[in-house]
Amino acid sequence: MPWSNQSGGGGWKGGGNGPWGQPPRNPKGGNEPPDLEDLLRRGQDKIRQMMPGGGGSGRPGEPASMLAALPLVALVVFGFWLYESIYVVQPDEVGIELRFGKVKPEINEPGVHFALWPIETVEKPTLLRENQEIIGGTSSISGGDSIMLSADQNLVNVEFSVLWRIADPVKFLFKVDDQPNLVRVVSESVMREVVGRTRADEFRTTGREAAQAAVRAKVQETLDAYNAGITVTAVNVTKAEPPAQVMDAFGEVQRAQQDQDKFKQDAQAYANKRQGDARGEASQIREAALGYRDQVIADATGAAQRFNSVYEQYVKAPEITRERIYIETMQDILSRTDKVLLDSNAANGGVLPYLPLPDIKRSAPATTTEGGQ
Repeated sequence: MPWSNQSGGGGWKGGGNGPWGQPPRNPKGGNEPPDLEDLLRRGQDKIRQMMPGGGGSGRPGEPASMLAALPLVALVVFGFWLYESIYVVQPDEVGIELRFGKVKPEINEPGVHFALWPIETVEKPTLLRENQEIIGGTSSISGGDSIMLSADQNLVNVEFSVLWRIADPVKFLFKVDDQPNLVRVVSESVMREVVGRTRADEFRTTGREAAQAAVRAKVQETLDAYNAGITVTAVNVTKAEPPAQVMDAFGEVQRAQQDQDKFKQDAQAYANKRQGDARGEASQIREAALGYRDQVIADATGAAQRFNSVYEQYVKAPEITRERIYIETMQDILSRTDKVLLDSNAANGGVLPYLPLPDIKRSAPATTTEGGQ
């Protein structure tokens, strides 16, 4: 309560004692403010009692208790300083010391090391750990689905991951800030560029590996230009499909392309069958022609040999050979013609017989057949 210093008594408003347990007294009568020196002395006594070896009344004859506590305080301060100065570098880390914020040239290997705190501080980046950044969906820098525009003006929803590790710890710590976000931003930007130069169907199917390699090379080139001290080990495209809004239409297109491929395959199979049949027929005709050629050559060769043999006999006996050839020729001719034999004696009687030649000609084949039987 506020102090009331009005004449005529009253003391503290609301009655009762003051904040020091009793109402202040004034020898002249009335209330007055408390003695500040007395309050300070009481506070010092309280502090001495709380310190080790304390309990003194705080009078001028007892300063030895405070001096006795100084070594303990110094030991505590030294322990805290030693704790802050000694640090341990884990097997997958390196230690980089900074003196007044400036990087020291040496890099400490795993183990126990000492840095003069607070003049020197330590950074311990992890070199052997492979970090992964998953990009796409709600994790894209745009905050929504990572829908990208391809070279053929189609939309592709792409999700991919980037694996990276620290190559240069000094550059990693002091050349760039927020390193994981830098990797994410650069990777998504490069992926959009690569998708924009590739057809959607090619990126989703046969061109995926080439696109991953191109993105990895471009991201590494960009990070090197920033002196980020980061090595990109792999880029993996885990999802590449049309947006959900056009998925049904894309399915129809895919089915139409599958039907088209099926028709092409059927047509190719039919063409292969027809070509096979044509090749077979051509081979058969070729073989028949070769056989006919061989037959004609053999016949010609045989006729030539026969002629030569006849000629040899003709040279030896021309008359006999000429007569034999004449007889054989007449035999061959007469065997293929119709013949009618007349009795020479019948002509001497002066009577010319009537011969029904057309009827004889018609009956000749039948007679020949019967004779053959």
